[in-house]
Amino acid sequence: SVSSIVPESCLLIVVGLLVGGLIKGVGEKPPILKSDIFFLFLLPPIILDAGYFLPLRPFTENLGTILIFAVVGTLWNAFFLGGLMYAVCQLGGPGLNHIGLLANLLFGSIISAVDPVAVLAVFEEIHINELLHILVFGESLLNDAVTVVLYHLFEEFASFEQVTILDIILGFLSFFVVSLGGVLVGVIYGVIAAFTSRFTSHIRVIEPLFVFLYSYMAYLSAELFHLSGIMALIAAGVVMRPYVEANISHKSHTTIKYFLKMWSSVSETLIFIFLGVSTVAGHHYWNWTFVISTLFFCLIARVLGVLVLTWFINKFRIVKLTPKDQFIIAYGGLRGAIAFSLGYLLDYKHFGMRDMFLTAIITVIFFTVFVQGMTIRPLVDLLAVKKKQETKRSINEEIHTQFLDHLLTGIEDICGHYGHHHWKDKLNRFNKKYVKKCLIAGERSKEPQLIAFYHKMEMKQAIELVESGGIGKIPSAVSTVSIQNINPQTLPLERVLPALSKDKEEEIRKILRTNLQKTRQRLRSYNRHTLVADPYEEAWNQMLLRRQKARQLEQKMNNYLTVPAHKLDSPTMSRARIGSDPLAYEPKEDSENLPIITIDPASPQSPESVDLMSEEPKGCSGLPPSPEEDEEGLVMRVKEPSSPGTDDVFTPGTSDSPSNQRMLRCLSDPGPRPEPEEGEPFIPKGQ
Repeated sequence: SVSSIVPESCLLIVVGLLVGGLIKGVGEKPPILKSDIFFLFLLPPIILDAGYFLPLRPFTENLGTILIFAVVGTLWNAFFLGGLMYAVCQLGGPGLNHIGLLANLLFGSIISAVDPVAVLAVFEEIHINELLHILVFGESLLNDAVTVVLYHLFEEFASFEQVTILDIILGFLSFFVVSLGGVLVGVIYGVIAAFTSRFTSHIRVIEPLFVFLYSYMAYLSAELFHLSGIMALIAAGVVMRPYVEANISHKSHTTIKYFLKMWSSVSETLIFIFLGVSTVAGHHYWNWTFVISTLFFCLIARVLGVLVLTWFINKFRIVKLTPKDQFIIAYGGLRGAIAFSLGYLLDYKHFGMRDMFLTAIITVIFFTVFVQGMTIRPLVDLLAVKKKQETKRSINEEIHTQFLDHLLTGIEDICGHYGHHHWKDKLNRFNKKYVKKCLIAGERSKEPQLIAFYHKMEMKQAIELVESGGIGKIPSAVSTVSIQNINPQTLPLERVLPALSKDKEEEIRKILRTNLQKTRQRLRSYNRHTLVADPYEEAWNQMLLRRQKARQLEQKMNNYLTVPAHKLDSPTMSRARIGSDPLAYEPKEDSENLPIITIDPASPQSPESVDLMSEEPKGCSGLPPSPEEDEEGLVMRVKEPSSPGTDDVFTPGTSDSPSNQRMLRCLSDPGPRPEPEEGEPFIPKGQ
């Protein structure tokens, strides 16, 4: 019941405080979290777990926002906090006057970075929606490059007698070297890991080992050259995962998944326990002015940075960040063990105030983890912030996602605007054409993405059924894809295209070049103010209006010239009358020139079911009406089908019996009434 209110990280720190107090109470010296142990053994598993299982689609879609928060936001926090703390030290009395600007800027760079371990520990418990989680967590991962650069920069500057402009420019350039260098190291090791996994089909046991080995080597190689180890681990995990999972067995995949989760959980637990123990064991120097000012300015810098940057970002985002989102992003800026370890690494020779820095850092960590970490869940419920919805991905969703990606890429091509969908499509094509063939073994390299996703879902569903004990519920019918997996068929040979001569091929290319529109050229973006008016548009509109008026007038004339029909009986009476004497409605052989009335007696809409197809008044042919015609009057003739696709029930036959059968069948089973075509006479209901 306690863990539902207090985050797990807070409870672990409390356990560490109790353990440290007990060790100190029995007269022993409690162990302190040394920076080497933290950076070399405890931090890499957590970052690898985060990078390997990183939700790539939301991360790439929000990469611009994440980078702005991680780079600009961290720089703002570091310099704003360092400058204000320098002012506090100058005004704070004799105990703080000796702390210079560089020392305060170094302190600001240590305390300003959001900690990925603390963010993971808190945000995974409150189940915040995917957008906010990836924004805060992505910022905590990518701000490592800024923190590393600023930390080493100010540490080096502290040993200089004079800092020149050239040193500042080189320090600015070192940011790009550290960040991009770390990513490059991670990509190289990720490709090597994927390539190695291609040849492990005969020895499946060592497959998980290669994933951990190459990832850890990427981290160590980056740290060796003072590059960003966190960026290297993330890049290695993201690059190797799709190719490694296509090559390794399902058992190896399960091993990697659970071992990474277990390893990161153990590291996280040890980090927070050691934080509590180190708090009791370490040397502290408490200065009220410095500590309270640090805490207050940390919160102010975070809130101001998020508000200003979000105002700028929302100008370019389609899905805007609401005030609630901004509050959660600002409130979720938790500090953790990375700041403590960086503070612990400071040298007494250049930074005699290290104990005071460590005390202030621990205070800020405890405040953010305890106060903000404990209150963020009630605030999320109070503000009704959207929670994460646990939904299983389906084939339908995957099809629509791929369809929308292709559609948006096509729209960007037509508009001449090369956005991220265009470059993503280029990358996917390059990956499919070259990279997959080199890094994935066997036929899996040619497998479409949708089929691979289906195989994955089918395997997952089968495992869930086995684990839940529902193996007996599996239907006996096996899916087509499963049968293909059990009995693999030989692939059909590719169709051989007829060889063309060089002249013929060049002629075809020339025709295509001259006649097809060049869709890939850079077009100007669409703007309704710069459209050129079509000179024929006005005349074309006038012609359409004239044609429409003529059609309306013709329809009105047809309505006026229609001979009104006699009022019919109810549908039931009509159906009964015709059913009793169907021969009365048979067409007569000598009634060629007589008016034809079509009746659909099976339709329930009796007045509207009468269509006068053709009326020929007697005497119009120039001959006087014969007495036989006067006696016969109007002859009922069955309506012929309007098109070959319609039902031919009413088609008159030569013999009586088939026609009678058709009529009786129609009366017993009325079909839908055909819609009146344009130009046919219209009879109002009242007549």
